[in-house]
Amino acid sequence: MSIRPIDVARTDGGPQWVEAVATPSGVEVWWDEPRPAEGGRRCVVRRLPDGNRVDALPPGWNARNRVIEYGGRSWRPLPGGGLVFTNWADQRLYRVEGAEPVAITPEGPYRYADLYLPPGRDEVWAVRETDGVRDLVAVPLDGGPVTVIVKAQHFLMNPRLSPDGRHVAWIGWDHPNMPWDGTELCVAPLREDGTAGAYRVVAGGPEESVAQAEWRDGGSLYAVTDPSGWWNVHLVPLDGSPATNLTPIEQEFGAAAWKPGMTYLAVTDTGELAVVYGTPDLRHLGVLNPETGDIRDIGGTATYWSSTVSVAGGKVAAVGATPYTPLEVTLVDLADGTHEVVSPRKPLPDRKLLPTPEAVTVEGVHAHLYPPSGDRSGPDPYVIFVHGGPTGNHPVVLDLEIAYFTSRGLGVAVVNYGGSTGYGRAYRERLRHQWGVVDVQDCAKVARGLVEMGRADAAKIAIRGGSAGGWTTVAALVHSDVFAGGVAHYAITDPESWAAETHDFESRYLDGLVGPLPETRDRYTERSPLLNAYRASGPCLMLHGLEDAIVDVSQAERFTAELDKHGKEWALLTYPGEQHGWRREETIVSALEAELAFYGLIFGMETPEVPPLTLKGRA
Repeated sequence: MSIRPIDVARTDGGPQWVEAVATPSGVEVWWDEPRPAEGGRRCVVRRLPDGNRVDALPPGWNARNRVIEYGGRSWRPLPGGGLVFTNWADQRLYRVEGAEPVAITPEGPYRYADLYLPPGRDEVWAVRETDGVRDLVAVPLDGGPVTVIVKAQHFLMNPRLSPDGRHVAWIGWDHPNMPWDGTELCVAPLREDGTAGAYRVVAGGPEESVAQAEWRDGGSLYAVTDPSGWWNVHLVPLDGSPATNLTPIEQEFGAAAWKPGMTYLAVTDTGELAVVYGTPDLRHLGVLNPETGDIRDIGGTATYWSSTVSVAGGKVAAVGATPYTPLEVTLVDLADGTHEVVSPRKPLPDRKLLPTPEAVTVEGVHAHLYPPSGDRSGPDPYVIFVHGGPTGNHPVVLDLEIAYFTSRGLGVAVVNYGGSTGYGRAYRERLRHQWGVVDVQDCAKVARGLVEMGRADAAKIAIRGGSAGGWTTVAALVHSDVFAGGVAHYAITDPESWAAETHDFESRYLDGLVGPLPETRDRYTERSPLLNAYRASGPCLMLHGLEDAIVDVSQAERFTAELDKHGKEWALLTYPGEQHGWRREETIVSALEAELAFYGLIFGMETPEVPPLTLKGRA
C-alpha cells in the first residue's frame, strides 16, 4: 500500500491567516485555505459560533495578491460579518456582504496587501504597490478616494493605529537589506487629514530585524525583534528609554517576513500575549505574562504552530500541526486550555504509511530524517530535501509529499542548512556571501552522514528542492560528487542573470547571499550551475511554471541546454498557468509522478504506477 499523488494534492497547503472575532453569540473564526481542485484559488472560510462553516467568498473569487510577488495578508473580516479582500485576477480590493463582491479600489496597476482595520475608522489600511513603489494607504470601505498615509522606506508592512488614535506605527526597510537582515519600527503622529507626520525610528536598524509590532498602550509597543540574535518579544517605550526584552531565551518568537502580515503575537483582553515560538524542531503556542516573563504552554500535542495567531473573547485562534496531522485551524480556550479543531478534517492515509521524523544534527547541521516504510534490511535509497528561501526552514509537520516517497521505499532527509531561520541570527548568517557553498556542503554532510550511519546507499542518494532549494539542488549536482541526480522545481540556475531578471523584492538579495555586483562577479561565475553544467554528477529533472515572475522559466531552459551540450541527462517539464509553486491539483499530481519516475530511472527502481519519464541524452 502506498500514498497516491492525488492524496498529496488534496491535502496540499494549509490555512494561511486566521482571525478570531467576538460576537454576542460567541467567537467566530475566519481563515483562508487552498482549493487545489478549484484551480488553486484561496477561499476565505467563516466558522460560526454554532459550529457551522460557510465560504465567505463566492466560487471563482481568489483571495490572493502579488505584493512583493509572494503576496501578503489578503483579507479581513468586517464588523457584522462582511469581508474585505484582495482579488487575484485584478489585484483590486473588494468588499462582500452576502452578495457578489463590490470593488472599492479603481482599476489600475495597483496591488494591495497586509490589510488592517484601524479601530474606529470606516476604512481599511493596506500596503499599496505599483511600479516598485510602496505606500501605506487608507481605503474607505464605501469605495471613496484613497488616502496615502505614509511614504517612507522602499518596503513597508505592519501598519497599526495607536489605541488613542493619535499615532501610526509601521515597519520599513530599504535595499539591499531583506526584512530578516534589518528593519525599522517607525512611529509618526497622525494628522486630522489622515496622513502621517514626520516619523522617528523607535527600534530596529541595519542589523536588527523587527518582524512584528503591536501597541500596548498610547506610549509603548510590543515588538518582535532580534538585537540579541534571537527574535524575542520586547517592550518598546516611545519616551526614548531602552527597550526591555521580555523573553530573553534562545528561542525564536518571529520568523522571516516573506509575506507582509504574518503575526507571531496577539494581545489578549487581559493584557497577556498569545505567542508562537521555538525552533523548527518544536514550535510552541503559549501565553506570555509581560510583567513576569512567564510563558504558559497551551499548544497541546502540536509540534508546530505557524506564523498566524489571533485572540478574541477569551480564546486564541492559531494553526497547528503534528507529524501525523496536517495544518489545522485550532481554537484554544485561554481559561482551561481546551482545544477545538474548527477547520474541516482532511482525509488522511493509514497512519502506518506516515513516517516518524527524527531530528538529528550532523557536523553542526540540523536535519530531520524520515525513514522509508516497511521492514528494511540494509542501506536504502535516500533523497535530500532542500527548502526554499534560502531564508526559510522545514518544520516537523505532516508532509504527504515526503510520505509519498517514503511509502515507496525511499528515505527522505530534510536539511535545515546554514542560512535557515529558526536557529538564531548566527546560524542563518552562516550563509552570508556563502550561498552555493555552505548550503551545498551542509547537504553533502548530511548525505555522507546517512551513509556512515548505515542508513543510505552511497550510490543511491538524490537531492531535490524548489526555488532557492532548486538552486542548491543544481549547485550540488555540479559542485559535489555525492548525488546520483537532482530534481529542481522552479530553480535559479544562474545567479547573475537571475538578479537582473527578477522582481524588486529580491533584486538585491544576492548582495548578502553572494556579494555585491560587479565587485564580486568572480563568485557568481565560480558558483553558477549554468556555467558549470558540464560537471554535473548525475541527471537532472527540472519542473517550472510558465507564469513564474520570481524565477523565469528561461533559467531552466538555459541550464538544460547546457546539460545537453555536454552530453548530460536531463528532462524539463513546464506547466501553463502556474506561478512560483504548484497550486493546481493536476500540476501537483503530474510533478510528483514525474519525480517518482525520475528516481526509478536513476536508482533502478520499478515504478509502473506512474507514466514513464524520458531523459534526454540517455542511451
